[in-house]
Amino acid sequence: MKKLLIYLKEYRLQSVLGPLFKLLEALLELLVPLIMAAIIDTGVARGDTGYIIRWSLVLVGLGAAGFACSVTAQYFAAKAATGVTARLRHALFEHIQSLDYAALDSLGTATLLTRMTSDMNQVQTGVNLALRLLLRSPFVVFGAMVMAFTVDTRAALVFAVAIPLLFAVVFAILLTCTPLYKKVQGGLDGVLGAARENLEGVRVIRAFTMEPREEREFSEKNAALEHMQRFVGRISALLNPVTYVIINLAIVAILRTGAVQVASGTLTQGEVIALYNYMSQILVELVKMANLILTITKSLACAKRIWQVLDVKSAMPDGAGLAAVPGAAAVEFQNVSFRYPGASGDALRHVSFALPGGKTLGVIGGTGSGKSTLASLVARCYDATGGTVKVFGADVRDCGMDALRNAIGFVPQKAQLFAGSIRENLLWGDPEASDEAIGEAIDAAQAREVVEGKPGGLSYELEAGGRNLSGGQRQRLTIARALVRRPKILILDDSASALDFATDAALRKALRQLPYHPAAIVISQRISSVQFADQILVLDDGAPAGLGTHDELLKSCPVYREIFASQNRKEHEA
Repeated sequence: MKKLLIYLKEYRLQSVLGPLFKLLEALLELLVPLIMAAIIDTGVARGDTGYIIRWSLVLVGLGAAGFACSVTAQYFAAKAATGVTARLRHALFEHIQSLDYAALDSLGTATLLTRMTSDMNQVQTGVNLALRLLLRSPFVVFGAMVMAFTVDTRAALVFAVAIPLLFAVVFAILLTCTPLYKKVQGGLDGVLGAARENLEGVRVIRAFTMEPREEREFSEKNAALEHMQRFVGRISALLNPVTYVIINLAIVAILRTGAVQVASGTLTQGEVIALYNYMSQILVELVKMANLILTITKSLACAKRIWQVLDVKSAMPDGAGLAAVPGAAAVEFQNVSFRYPGASGDALRHVSFALPGGKTLGVIGGTGSGKSTLASLVARCYDATGGTVKVFGADVRDCGMDALRNAIGFVPQKAQLFAGSIRENLLWGDPEASDEAIGEAIDAAQAREVVEGKPGGLSYELEAGGRNLSGGQRQRLTIARALVRRPKILILDDSASALDFATDAALRKALRQLPYHPAAIVISQRISSVQFADQILVLDDGAPAGLGTHDELLKSCPVYREIFASQNRKEHEA
């Protein structure tokens, strides 16, 4: 809760005025029973119609003033709650963007989505209700008890017994429900993760006719969440009935005590009704408080989950700039090893090579040999667990993230495009790129046919993920996006796998003819995509199996010869 106050600083005025107007409304409400008692004891008892009308108009005025205070309080509370949540959501999103890949892998997409949506909405509701009712309800409860003592001390003793008992019940249920709500939100993460996985993999699920199994697994997770929600719901549902029982017993005690005193002449009928009204006010406020506490309990549980993400720190500290060493290789690996967090073995082991500027390094190997991991280390998506990765002679761990990645054009294995026009997607490479630079990148990526074949050309709207494009079209546009940047280092991580051989060959030729001559790392499982590279690195189960030209590796590297023979046989048979 203390951390949340940081985000309330900008809304200090609203955070004060909201509760203040609610307290003013509560004060006006506490005057109503006394006026009612006066109307009964004086106006009704004497038959004074004028007196009744005057004080009835006062009640109407109090009601109107209370309504105005309530609306004003709601306005300020809502403004503060929405503003605080907006700032918190922005801070969370910005923090997520700063996390390294290892942290993102450990947190998971489903968890982060729940924090940004469901948890954040629950926090907003909690802040809103807290500003409106957290002070008002206790003020009315204790204010009604104080006012009751001003009416009659003996009858007010019932209040002194009932109120502590009510608070004991409320806090007992609160302490029981708090940890349970955390489990409920955790179960929600599981359901959201299963739903997301099924929606993303719906084609694969249908291709293997696994719908019944997926439906069964989803139903099991959903049933577990339902069971947890029912369990905590049953406990929290006890709050209102228990509160009503205690309050109604207190009302019975007040009526009995009041009746005896009215009969003896020590208490008037109006004062008994005032005491009854005060007890009714306490009943209403405690019901509100009970629901408020349950909501705040959920909100605090959600806020803690949000802060668990905010407390995750990136294990990769940012450096300062990119201090290139004249004459150094564009990319250099010095005995580099890497192990993913929680993995039992290294994904890369003792990899060394040097790639001069303007040259091309081909990387080839079987599935799971560490090719994509190598690309991720160059762009510093992860830090090497052993050895040193250098870019232009500088250790990537000493480089600023922005400077390093601005020098790299990275085309990941999965072609990812975003909702918006083709132009907007290509401008990710360089927001200031001219139409001429965009056209050059499109031509080099062999994407001219893709762009001109769409209505509106560069203005053609893409769906999220580029769903309205084929796999090959997505790959060519992602390559064009990287080339718009005119990078010093170009990394193609198996990014031409969906292209036919003719288009792949044309792409490789265009890349060799780029006027700015980037150092290129071409990762592929095709011999044809890497055989004309200046150097070829062969990986086998994370370890280097060979380094050299195509002809050198055919003579010296059994793994490369095996891949070459396998692919040539397949092409010959085809």
